[in-house]
Amino acid sequence: MAVPTAVSAFVRPDVLAVPPAGVVRSRPAMNTAAETQARLQRAKERLYVLCQVGGWGVFLSLQFVFVQAFSDRTRAREDFGRYGQFVLVVLTGLLLTHFVRPVMHRWGWKELSWRALIPRVLMMGVTLSFLWVSFGYGYTYGVLREPWPPKSSPQLIFLVTWINGSIMMIGWLCFYFFYHTFERLNRLQFEQLRLVANLREAELRALKSQVNPHFLFNSLNSLRALIDEDAPRARESVTRLANMLRYSLQSGQLATVPFEDELRIVEDYLALEQIRHESRLTVRWQISELARPLAVPPMLLQTLVENAVKYGISSRREGGELVISAHYDAPAAAQPGALHIRVTNPGDLNAPATQSAARAGSSTGVGLRNASERLKLLFGDQAVLCLLAEPAGFVTADVRIPIKNTAA
Repeated sequence: MAVPTAVSAFVRPDVLAVPPAGVVRSRPAMNTAAETQARLQRAKERLYVLCQVGGWGVFLSLQFVFVQAFSDRTRAREDFGRYGQFVLVVLTGLLLTHFVRPVMHRWGWKELSWRALIPRVLMMGVTLSFLWVSFGYGYTYGVLREPWPPKSSPQLIFLVTWINGSIMMIGWLCFYFFYHTFERLNRLQFEQLRLVANLREAELRALKSQVNPHFLFNSLNSLRALIDEDAPRARESVTRLANMLRYSLQSGQLATVPFEDELRIVEDYLALEQIRHESRLTVRWQISELARPLAVPPMLLQTLVENAVKYGISSRREGGELVISAHYDAPAAAQPGALHIRVTNPGDLNAPATQSAARAGSSTGVGLRNASERLKLLFGDQAVLCLLAEPAGFVTADVRIPIKNTAA
């Protein structure tokens, strides 16, 4: 890891922080919903063909094994004809189950509850079995004119075969609707997750909209104080404010931005504040090069620095020094890597020392609270923002953002 470097004071006023090109970056290309749906449909069709061919193939193999085990070796020719009949009967069952699917879909059975579906499944299974058995017996004894087994009741054999076929068809239908029930549950779960994601995005945009006017108001106050005192520096301040507005508008469409872009905007903000506070405000930077490309929420660092200036510098007659540090913590054990940001300003988390400090310290905490909520929305519970009374006589805003899949 690169050793953090300390940079005193400030960037040159003639160097602008954000180039005109702006900060908007193209998002990764993502597959459309139609393409995803088409892939899922093809996968479902392949699974259906595999289950149909595999299931009926296993049933046909069992029939062959049964004939082979109990057949008379001297009647091989009759057994061969029986194999052909079994193939035809199995193909008939496969076709019946295949073409009943669009019928059930047209009748809306896939969307029914189990209480409404069970009697329909039983009736459909009995009907399919009747058609199946009727075709098998009609072809065998009607078309091929096979002799009826002696000492056997045609009605009894037909009834027993019909019952066995009904059990098979009902089992097939149950398996079919079990699959579609789970698919429907997965679809509902996906819709719920999509709604939650939309809600989180809406919350995130709402939180951003609360942060942006806050820093804009303070920047305009700084500019107002410069107009009558120093016109050239006021023009420079307008340019820096324009940079900040451009960044705010463009980054508002992004969930995260590189930390380096945040540093540039904070440099602009602090340049405005230093013109206002003059020697009362000094800044010390301790930024690791490894931290610069890492992703952070837009306006996060600016919110921390603005809070530090307002409640750590403006409220103190003598002003003070801000220390802004950032470094990358490499992964250790079960802990992922993390970007560690600290903004330290003079102050006390306890009671204010003076009346002016008390008035300045009457913050509602909206900025920091919103920053904390944005971190949790984007990075989960592993992202932390907290205020620490350290070192002695100072207040530190400490941020830890988990970083995954980084080459650092």
